[in-house]
Amino acid sequence: MRVTRTNGGRIRLVGAALAVVLAGGTGAAVQGWSGAEVARERGAHERGPGHGQGPGHGQGPGHGPGRDEGRAKNVIFIVGDGMGMAHRELIRLTTVGREGELAMNQLRYQGWAQTDPADPEEVVTDSAAGATAFSTGVRSYNGAIAVDLDGNPVRTLLERAERAGKSTGLVTTSQVTDATPAAFGSHVADRGNQSEIARQFIEESEVEVILGGGEDWWYPAGAEGQWPDNPASDPSEQSKGTAGNLVERAQSLGYRYVSTAEELAAAPDRGRLLGLFANEEMFEHTGPAAPLYEPSVPLTDMASKALDILSRDRDGFFLVIEEEGIDEMAHHGHGQEMVEAGRALDETVALAREFASRNRDTLIVVAGDHETGGLAIENPDENDESGEGEQAEEGPFTLAGTDLTFYVDWTTGGHTGGATPASAEGPGASAMIDVRDNTDIHDLVLDAMRLGRRS
Repeated sequence: MRVTRTNGGRIRLVGAALAVVLAGGTGAAVQGWSGAEVARERGAHERGPGHGQGPGHGQGPGHGPGRDEGRAKNVIFIVGDGMGMAHRELIRLTTVGREGELAMNQLRYQGWAQTDPADPEEVVTDSAAGATAFSTGVRSYNGAIAVDLDGNPVRTLLERAERAGKSTGLVTTSQVTDATPAAFGSHVADRGNQSEIARQFIEESEVEVILGGGEDWWYPAGAEGQWPDNPASDPSEQSKGTAGNLVERAQSLGYRYVSTAEELAAAPDRGRLLGLFANEEMFEHTGPAAPLYEPSVPLTDMASKALDILSRDRDGFFLVIEEEGIDEMAHHGHGQEMVEAGRALDETVALAREFASRNRDTLIVVAGDHETGGLAIENPDENDESGEGEQAEEGPFTLAGTDLTFYVDWTTGGHTGGATPASAEGPGASAMIDVRDNTDIHDLVLDAMRLGRRS
C-alpha cells in the first residue's frame, strides 16, 4: 500500500482493496452492543461459510477530535438501488464533469461493499437480500425481507430506532412496499407479498412517514384509489391489494393520506403521514410512456417533508431514502433516464448534507445495494459495438462542460455481482474504512446510534 497526501491535506490510500479515506476520524464504540456481538447474532441466523463472522469494526483508537465522535441522534440512510461504481461515475461525468464533484462524492468517507447474498442457489443478490443485509446485518436468500435463511424474522435498524423512541420514515420513488423499504419496516418470506408489507408498516412497525409510489397495493382489486386503474402510461397498472383497504386502515390509525405534490406541501409538519404518488413506480421504465423519469413528486420534496416531520422528535429519527430509478432504468438500458434518476439522488444527498450541517449529530450513509446492467463507460469506437435490443451500446453522452463524447455499454438486463460504492459522513462514519461486506454497513449504523443490545 502507498500513502500519499493531496494538496488539500487529504489522505489517499493507493494499491490496496480498502475504502478511500478522505480524512481522519474517530471510530464509534457501542455500550452494550459491539460489532462482535452483532457478528455473534448474525452467526445464529446464517448457515454455512460466509462473510461477517469476525469481530466488528470501529473499536480501535481514534484519529483526533471532530464531528465523527459521539452518538448519531439522527440517521439518513440513502440507497441508490442498482448503483454500481460505473453508474456513479456516469452520473458524475454527465452532470458535473471532470472538475466537478457529486454531493455523494463529497461525503467524508468513501468506500465500497461486496454484495453477494447467502442464497443457496444464486451468487448474485437481488434488492431484497441486499436491503436485508443493510437493515439486519444478516445475509439471507434472494427475495427475503428481513428474515434469515430459515425464514425467522430479524430485528431491523428501523425497528431498533422505534424501540429507542425515535421517529422513523421510508421514502422512495419505487412502490413504498418494494424490497428496499420493505426490508427496513417489515418481515415476510417473499418480497412479492406487498400488501402484507404495507399492513406491517402501519400496524406493527408504525413507521411515522411513508412516501413513494405503489398505491395499487393498498387498495383491493376493483377499488380504485386516487390513482385510477389502467392509466394510459401503463394500462397494466391497477389496484391489486390482498389485505383490504389499507389506506382507510392507515387513516383510522392516525395517518394523514396525500396523493399529490400539492397535498404533500400542504400537509402539516407533524404527525403520521402516508403519501402514495403513483400506481406503481413513480416513473415509467416499461409500457407505452417509457422511458420517462418525471416523478409526480420529486425525491427531494419527499425527503424534505420527511425531514421536516421527523426532526421534530427530540429523541432523533431514522430515515431511509431510496432512488429506484437507477435500477429500473439500468435493467432496460435507458442510460439517459438512469442519469436523471442519479441526479435526483445526488440532489437528495445534498439536501441531507445541508440538514446535517445544521444538525451535526446526524449520520448520512449513501450506498448501492447491487449493480444493475453490467454498465461500462467507453470511448467512441465503431468497431466496439456489442449487444442487441435493450443491451445495445448507447450514446453518445457528453462529458459535462466539454464537447467530448462517450458511449455506455450494457452487458445484461439483470443484476451483476460487482461491488457497490458506499459513503458516509457524521458520527461513526469513520468505520467506513473497515467496510467490506454490505452487512458491515448495518454494523456501522448500529454502532453509531449506540442503541444497545436489547434495543
